[in-house]
Amino acid sequence: MASAYNQLLDATIRHLEDLKSRGACHVAVAPETLRALAQPAAKPQIPNPKSQMDKASALPQELSLALPGETPALDSRPSTLDKVAAFAALRERALACVKCPHLASSRKNVVFGVGSIDAQLMFVGEAPGADEDEQGEPFVGKAGQLLTKIIQATGLSRADVYIANILKCRPDTPGQTAGNRKPTSDEMATCIPYLHEQIDLIRPRVIVALGATAVEGLLGKTLGITKLRGTWKTYRGTPLMPTYHPAYLLRNQAMSEKRKVWEDMLAVMEKLGMPVSEKQRNYFLKP
Repeated sequence: MASAYNQLLDATIRHLEDLKSRGACHVAVAPETLRALAQPAAKPQIPNPKSQMDKASALPQELSLALPGETPALDSRPSTLDKVAAFAALRERALACVKCPHLASSRKNVVFGVGSIDAQLMFVGEAPGADEDEQGEPFVGKAGQLLTKIIQATGLSRADVYIANILKCRPDTPGQTAGNRKPTSDEMATCIPYLHEQIDLIRPRVIVALGATAVEGLLGKTLGITKLRGTWKTYRGTPLMPTYHPAYLLRNQAMSEKRKVWEDMLAVMEKLGMPVSEKQRNYFLKP
């Protein structure tokens, strides 16, 4: 038990030290997480199979998820310390990943993700660009700055949400000194298990897919972002809202296009039960 605890502690410390080395000054932690961390560790107990069966049989039928003949799991949610350690361990694995040798050899940093691991809202893009590769954080370039403004317009901050990409490495651009390229289907299929683990650990209430490539990577071949945006989908059991990538709004700054993205965010806010002011409802409408 002590060995397992020390491993979790070491993984957490490594994660925090890495964040500090990247210039992070604070880490967003939910109040309930802090309260749980302040509680004394419970003494390990040897489970009594009979008492567990008695408890399981006493559960309402609609709460029992086991197949006939199986013992239902009483609670599959990880504890706070387990979640922090699991996330740190996942990050360590992603940072060391060389499954795509051409990307591993050309990258400067693995861009794992940023934000609260207790976030109710998660944004997913396609892949890091040059700025993200340089800084090791997703959405920090011009498109990222616009995404930050969109998040802030909802009343949240980057620290309140979680931001990630399907690809954790910048797609290589051999022979080019600048610019980006779309990740291939094989690259996305190879890397997306890391995103799956992030989603499973964070358990956001809503996911926002940013742009056509992110939607394609998550949902497969689709009708295109123009037809899909603003329409709720489901991904791994979580409501998913497809919308335009912030980079699109940098290229097309028409008020009508900004309004479309904002309408998608209004729908996200309503899905999360967030208050929406009259001022927010009127953003990007003609006076």
